Amino acid sequence: MSLAKKISRRGLLKQTLAGAVAGPACALFVPSAVFGANDQIGVGIIGCGRRNGQLVIGKGGQGKPPAHARIVAVADLNQKRAAEWARNYKAQPFYDYRALLDRKEVDVVIYATPEHAHYLPCIHACQAGKDIYGEQPLSHTIREGQAMVQAVRKYKRVFQVGEQQRSHPATRKAVELIRNGRIGKILKVIGYNYPSAWESNLPPQPCPEWIDWDRWCGQNEVVPFHYDIYLSRIPYDREPPYYTYPAEKYAVGPGWMSFRPYSGGELPNWGCHGLSMVHWALDMDHSGPVEIWVDPPVPLETVVYDYPDKRDRGDAAMSKTIIHYKYPNGVELVLSSIDPKLGGGATFIGEKGKITIFREGYECDPPGLDEDPLPPNAVRVYESDDHMENFFACVVSRKDPIMTVEAGHSVATLCHLGNIARRLGRRLKWDPVKEIFPGDDEANQYLDCPKRKGYEVPETV
Repeated sequence: MSLAKKISRRGLLKQTLAGAVAGPACALFVPSAVFGANDQIGVGIIGCGRRNGQLVIGKGGQGKPPAHARIVAVADLNQKRAAEWARNYKAQPFYDYRALLDRKEVDVVIYATPEHAHYLPCIHACQAGKDIYGEQPLSHTIREGQAMVQAVRKYKRVFQVGEQQRSHPATRKAVELIRNGRIGKILKVIGYNYPSAWESNLPPQPCPEWIDWDRWCGQNEVVPFHYDIYLSRIPYDREPPYYTYPAEKYAVGPGWMSFRPYSGGELPNWGCHGLSMVHWALDMDHSGPVEIWVDPPVPLETVVYDYPDKRDRGDAAMSKTIIHYKYPNGVELVLSSIDPKLGGGATFIGEKGKITIFREGYECDPPGLDEDPLPPNAVRVYESDDHMENFFACVVSRKDPIMTVEAGHSVATLCHLGNIARRLGRRLKWDPVKEIFPGDDEANQYLDCPKRKGYEVPETV
């Protein structure tokens, strides 16, 4: 019997899934009152690092999931991490996530792996019949994202993209104000100038015997191990335990988040959050731009880190060009701001005023634009007050969650298009329906990246 049928038999679908507003990191939580004593959702964790620690535990340090959503299996290429999580949650550890997916007691998976390792866990989980909560950005390339969308729909899985801002009431209100014309026709959108990724040629370090470095490199050529590649941000504890970390511990130096070929840089890693607000407010979750260009119109010259260094040098070099996007309705999105607040949103400039969305809030110019209530026939967007809760509710109802795989693909594609434009340094035409650069073989070669044998995107999922 399916999980949804098993739980609905006890009347779960008649209950209300309601909870407190979550912050940037949402706890693994569904109200226990709606579950029977014997109903448990078996959770498999793929990636036992910092981000999954935040997702599972939430804001307050160590903790444990409620009784109805039990972690039953964990997987990580770092055997120490997997073993520690397994001890903490009395779960079964695996060093290959594919073995975790074979377990019948695993109903859903939550993955927070490096960007280049998003697509295969998603596709394999769909094939194994598991529902998925997957971290942003959805994909490392446009082709990977296409395959992920195809797999989710073919196997009829629930997939929640980890964009917590869409489950915040202030964000929802700002988006509804924009969609209902409170600032009039949108003329331009100003977003943050997110840096692209740069290269690493760091000297070899001894690889700990408990880390499977070959498989961590995934689709990419295997390079000598270095902690500044292996960790997402430097510095923080070299072998972190399962719980979360204060931001100042890991936001100084680069890690894989800043290096090609493991990431597209801050443009997809941070930009996927701010640009998600852009696509939501512009109602572009199933579309995209038709032109992309950079200013100045020259290829962005990359930098190479051959010794450990702070992010400042790379970020400055890889954000020298401003990215422009033009949408089918004529709206132009310009990534030119240096205000970090806009990393979580953007400024929408209309004929009657401006609305700036930032993380968990918004501002109106002139003030008071938001005071009058919207009319009864106003356009409304999906309402969710807790992102993880919404995922588990949809696991039961089989409805789409607030941040669908298509929406995640649209936002990730926007980020990838910006990186491609920076790399080529010229104006690009884009077909958001066919998802190709029409007649542009040079640009189309960047729709995917080279992959080692065994890590190819499946031709059919």
